[in-house]
Amino acid sequence: MSTVSEHIRPAVAAGPDQGLTPAQLAAKYGLSVSGARPSLPAYVRQLWSRRHFIVAYATARLTAMYTKAKLGQLWQVMTPLLNCAVYYLIFGLLLDTKRGTPHFIQYLCIGVFVFTFTQNAILAGTRSIADNLGLVRALHFPRACLPIAFTIIQLQQLLFSMIVLLVIVAFANPPMVSWALVILVLMLQFVFNTGLALGLARVGAKITDTAQLMPFITRTWMYASGVMYPMAAFAKKAPGWAQLVLDANPAAVYIDLMRFLLLDSVKSDVLPPHVWAWAVGWAVLAGVGGFLYFWKAEEEYGRG
Repeated sequence: MSTVSEHIRPAVAAGPDQGLTPAQLAAKYGLSVSGARPSLPAYVRQLWSRRHFIVAYATARLTAMYTKAKLGQLWQVMTPLLNCAVYYLIFGLLLDTKRGTPHFIQYLCIGVFVFTFTQNAILAGTRSIADNLGLVRALHFPRACLPIAFTIIQLQQLLFSMIVLLVIVAFANPPMVSWALVILVLMLQFVFNTGLALGLARVGAKITDTAQLMPFITRTWMYASGVMYPMAAFAKKAPGWAQLVLDANPAAVYIDLMRFLLLDSVKSDVLPPHVWAWAVGWAVLAGVGGFLYFWKAEEEYGRG
């Protein structure tokens, strides 16, 4: 028996894989690290292949948000309208910021609806990974699906609200040809919001307290974006660098463009210089930058 064993051991030891390192063995048999970050082209292909899942997931989450409310989906419209009513009471009546602003109710509603889209996308995106760790750890899928889906939820809510917003604006002026460009502005803002949501999702996954801080940041941003009052008067009195910051403020850019397209009382001379270039530039910068920043940490989500 011992003689047979002595002949078997050398045969096994002298196999074709003798002396290969683990990395060489993995390369030979086509093995890869579980959960490793895919290449950028592969990651984009994975996301595209799951586009139907992303939309279906967003729609299901949106439906579930209002299942316990008696008014159900009506809250998608009522919430921004109630915010408009509060801001009109405080800023329009008490602080009298409506003075010198034609069609102030429509002006205010456009600002609230547009900024709420960005604000809610940021808040939801920041929590998208941290609040769904069970799903992240249980299933293998591109993690970018989550912040993108939560941004789509906010887009769906805005589209419902836009129907009511257009009715409100119609009391100030009849529909105009420029209304057709509203879709373009919404798409640019959607790309911008998605980029911010992706970037902040990575930060929120690493530093969970970020979600507690973001409401204060977005509230400050709202007051600096001319949601409740025109920013042109403040920009003219500000120093040169501050005027540039106010003109380039992405939230104000999308709000100003939407007001210009929907209201005939908002003329082009009150728009910041190169406003369309700013709108496209912010969308590209935030969209591409946020996506790359999120993808870089793909293998870290759900660990630790």
